[in-house]
Amino acid sequence: MDWENDPGNSIYKPGRNSNLFEQNTMKGLLALEDGSVFHGLGFGASGTVSGEVCFNTSMTGYQEILTDPSYKGQLVTLTYPEIGNYGISPEDVESYQPHVGGLIIRELSPVASNWRSRQSLDDYLKQHKIPGLKGIDTRALTKRLRVVGALKGVLTTEPMSDQAAVELAKSWHGLAGVDYVKEVTTPKTFDWDEDGSQSADWHDDFQLKRDPSLATLPPARHHIVAYDYGMKYNILRRLRRNGFAVKVVPATATAEEVLAHDPEGIFLSNGPGDPSALDYIHKSVQGLIGKKPIFGICLGHQMLGHAFGGHTYKLKFGHRGGNQPVKDLTTGQVSITSQNHGFAVDLYSLPKAEVEVSHLNLNDHTCEGLRHRELPIFSVQYHPEASPGPHDADYFFQHFSKLIDQTKQ
Repeated sequence: MDWENDPGNSIYKPGRNSNLFEQNTMKGLLALEDGSVFHGLGFGASGTVSGEVCFNTSMTGYQEILTDPSYKGQLVTLTYPEIGNYGISPEDVESYQPHVGGLIIRELSPVASNWRSRQSLDDYLKQHKIPGLKGIDTRALTKRLRVVGALKGVLTTEPMSDQAAVELAKSWHGLAGVDYVKEVTTPKTFDWDEDGSQSADWHDDFQLKRDPSLATLPPARHHIVAYDYGMKYNILRRLRRNGFAVKVVPATATAEEVLAHDPEGIFLSNGPGDPSALDYIHKSVQGLIGKKPIFGICLGHQMLGHAFGGHTYKLKFGHRGGNQPVKDLTTGQVSITSQNHGFAVDLYSLPKAEVEVSHLNLNDHTCEGLRHRELPIFSVQYHPEASPGPHDADYFFQHFSKLIDQTKQ
């Protein structure tokens, strides 16, 4: 179909209103450091933001993506064409606020249709002062990023020439060498959900009347410490639902401070930025190796890679979405996983006598999991709690529990 000349698809054309029910619109643009410029219409807050432009292939879960702290410093492109159709539900956010720098989409739904919705995506972005850009050919943008690689960019809804925006994109410092973890971590230690009110599986009143046991949680069998490098709420929920009582500590907590809590295990969370820039975390994790069972995910996986003496490198365009195939090298089983990362552990830099690669990405054969050959330590590069995404990897929480039981014995 000829999209440009088809009058029925005028909402997709730059400079036209992509929300049929809105009268007031802002012109906006996205400029990339390579000189590419995409014109569209602004929504959400008005403003100018710089960041690394990346794309996420998930079909649902824009709330979770917006509030994932791992997106700090990034301008997120959603490849699914219509966004905002189910509005915003406060129960579905993954942290205390959105962390993306800006949002880039094809079409903004004119209607938020969901009985749990409390506000529109447009209003939510306005509330948190985050600019968005709609009417963009996200297929062309995504292809550009896949071919050229992740690029620095500027999203603006303010008057600015194309050339000025491109120069502003070039001048942004980028992600390499930047510590974003200190900007998103908790400022103080706290106990997660002591009364169990935040971790029970969500059910509506009708379901609970039929079966009140749905609201109950299992006993807290294991007391662990979780490092917050930019942790999502659903990770904490899944840990509690699998029998863990969790004490959350800031990313700056030393090994001595963590061990003073006498945990039965240690969890290393996801988080944003360049893993090689976090020397203080490398040192803390090194001090915990051999002391307690350790489970790391995403950035936590990369922190273990550094603590073992390995290195990380920047991927061409990263893994972001709920459809990444990962192979377990022990069983041969393939899982579809939820991922959000732009760096990876260099599997050839690891000490093979001590550490083995346990999982590989089937798209590009990057390292997706590590396991110590003797100590109770393992990690995966992806998100076992999903949100959004498949639940294929949920079993890792129980694996962590069994590892702690074996260590006790």
